[in-house]
Amino acid sequence: MVYNPHSDQPMFTSLKYCTRCGMPSSEEAFDLDELGICTTCRSQEQKMQLNWSEREAMLQEVLNKYRGKGDYDCLVAISGGKDSAWQMHMIKNVYKLKPLAVTFNQNWHSKVGKKNLEWCLETFDVDHLMFTPSRSLVNRCARRSLESIGDACWHCHMGVGSFPWQVAVKYNIPLMIFGESAAENSCKASYEGLLEFNHDYFLKVSGKVSVENFACEYLPLRDLAPFRLPSYEEIKDKGVIALHLGNYVFWDGERQTEILRDCYGWNEDVVEGTYKRYKSVECIMPGVHDYTKFLKRGYGRGTDFAAQDRRAGLMTRQEANRLVREYDPVEPEILEYYLKITGYTKDEFYNIMDQHRENLGFISRQEILDAIADYNSKKKARINDKQ
Repeated sequence: MVYNPHSDQPMFTSLKYCTRCGMPSSEEAFDLDELGICTTCRSQEQKMQLNWSEREAMLQEVLNKYRGKGDYDCLVAISGGKDSAWQMHMIKNVYKLKPLAVTFNQNWHSKVGKKNLEWCLETFDVDHLMFTPSRSLVNRCARRSLESIGDACWHCHMGVGSFPWQVAVKYNIPLMIFGESAAENSCKASYEGLLEFNHDYFLKVSGKVSVENFACEYLPLRDLAPFRLPSYEEIKDKGVIALHLGNYVFWDGERQTEILRDCYGWNEDVVEGTYKRYKSVECIMPGVHDYTKFLKRGYGRGTDFAAQDRRAGLMTRQEANRLVREYDPVEPEILEYYLKITGYTKDEFYNIMDQHRENLGFISRQEILDAIADYNSKKKARINDKQ
């Protein structure tokens, strides 16, 4: 048996797991050292040893280079989420810069997300520019996204990367500020081996498929202009650079969220697929995004957060495994909306995900079905017990 029914053990015996945090070997760019410890855990060790005073001095040097040189000192990409709100706090209240706030609106904003975005703009008193793709374009992209990359969110992955670059070039703002480092919670980078933040960073990290390859018969290239990056020549001509604050200042997402919530009034809410109430709270679709990850790779956002809490020493391996089983295999309620806007049937959705899973080759269809069936069986038993 490759699905493990024991509630306090890892869900799948066919996958390897980091001995420290429990992330599975199906994670993108996953790598274990001789002690069985993953890149992300090693990055957290590096983080504790870095001289953050030196790194912040490097940041200050960059910021001072651009301070007062144009109508705006920098561009800050914001969504209303916790990370971008913290970015704005740092830029306005700590470093005393004048930013232009820029939002790519994925057109899936939750009620809480809209409220938090408005709150952010009012609280930090910033000028703001937002682009919203049409409803029909978002719906068509959501359909194509499942076929192309195996989740619903290509237009968001590419939009949050392309629109700030477009604005920086058009408005002559050569410094762009983003938040969390890729080294913080992924195996794609480490604090001693940072990813180059060039103009196609988001294409490499999350978008995966270029505009040209994403286009199809119902998505002509002309319609995909909002997701097209400026050319290298345009960026070089305007001298635009981008940086992650998390590469220069110590990043603690949990503590930052507490400060934003308790001192400023930023709002949390229920987020499908996880026991945390802050990550992606601005969007209605994270449940589909993370469920597709579970269907492809055998883990979802429950695993992501349980691994973070294990690295922080907040829970045991057994506690984490029980949480993972409570969240990762759960079909999200928002899936019905996704099927409605894309025209897929539920069978078509699962068949497409079967193909993505087979192409990756980490885990079998039967393992996934067993995990879902086990969750549903235990959920039914709990309901019967209450009755």
